[in-house]
Amino acid sequence: MRNQLVKSAEYNQGLDMMYLAKDGSISKRRINVLQVGEISFRAYCFLRKSKRTFTIDNVLALVPIVHKESRVI
Repeated sequence: MRNQLVKSAEYNQGLDMMYLAKDGSISKRRINVLQVGEISFRAYCFLRKSKRTFTIDNVLALVPIVHKESRVI
């Protein structure tokens, strides 16, 4: 999980994340990773429209955001 976060920050790639909050609720967030530490990471969260700190162990899933190009023929 940490390796995927580091690569996302390195290549400035957005991620969709499923996250387990402290209160036990699960949320889906779209993020841009800014900084990765040993147990947590900083990211811009589009749901909250602010920079947030997340615990790596609470991340349930990460999916890279793929932008498809459309061509007009």
